[in-house]
Amino acid sequence: MLLLCIETSCDETAVAVVRDGREILSNLIISQIDIHARFGGVVPELASRQHLQAIGPLVDAALVDAGLTLDDIEGLAVTRGPGLIGALLVGVSYAKALAFALKLPLVGVHHIEGHILAIMLEQPVATPFLALAVSGGHSHLFRVDGVGRYLLLGRTVDDAAGEAFDKVAKMLGLPYPGGPVIDRLAAQGHGAGIRFPRPMLNKPNLDFSFSGLKTSVLTYLETLPSQPDQQTIANIAAAFQEAAVDVLVQKTLRAAEEQNLERLVVAGGVACNSGLRRAFGAAELTSELKVYFPSPPLCSDNAAMLAVAADDYLCRGARSGRALNATSNWPLMDAAGLFTFVR
Repeated sequence: MLLLCIETSCDETAVAVVRDGREILSNLIISQIDIHARFGGVVPELASRQHLQAIGPLVDAALVDAGLTLDDIEGLAVTRGPGLIGALLVGVSYAKALAFALKLPLVGVHHIEGHILAIMLEQPVATPFLALAVSGGHSHLFRVDGVGRYLLLGRTVDDAAGEAFDKVAKMLGLPYPGGPVIDRLAAQGHGAGIRFPRPMLNKPNLDFSFSGLKTSVLTYLETLPSQPDQQTIANIAAAFQEAAVDVLVQKTLRAAEEQNLERLVVAGGVACNSGLRRAFGAAELTSELKVYFPSPPLCSDNAAMLAVAADDYLCRGARSGRALNATSNWPLMDAAGLFTFVR
């Protein structure tokens, strides 16, 4: 099945064409980073307006890049949620109109579901497996038993990991988005002399918390007698990243042991973090856990990642129907429960 996929959950307009839920024919993204950078974060109204301007031309460009026309498309997938409601509505409205005009089947896909299945676009991973979805909006642990079959094991009780990275970067006077900048500076820093807490690491549950870690960085900055120099900033970045990564890795390893799972998929924007990748690489050498990371382009928000679930759902007869609407809050466990299945 040739799928046209549309993703507009936050500040990237993304369109992809994918064959059979595995072969990427085109995967285009228009980023809004330059527009939001001066505000230090995403402005929802601006994001929605930019999606409106970009989506039509980007669909055309994705089809040209794939060497296809709309007449070749056999189904559509769109991010239904979670995300910024105005941004989501742009993608959902466009996809519904296109599906209606072309008389094509349409499914609304869960954003996190897209992330944790994106690895399948590059290599197969047998189920069941453990998934760590970690980004600016999410820090979740799931047991994955198949497409549409997810069990929530743990989640952040406050800030997501990526959100904490961005907020700490802002405290340090670093540009937006702060996560990649923290990662680069951490490689130049020496965090051995600075010890930040590992929130909830000793709690018996598998939930995360990053708000206290963020506050600890702020408290440390307030103890400094003057504006920190570049090396001090790098040292703070290294110590913060080490603490955040330690919590993510240790909780994930505990989840794998409790669930008796031998495979782990790490997905989402923070999966690009080099410290996180090194830490899981080291853990893989000392355990029986096989760790999978999508390539960086498939870790960040993109449309191709929707195709894995969408192709499976459509081939099973799932249809979202004309009542499909965007939602800013949508538990992943309900992702497969809103379809009408046809024979």
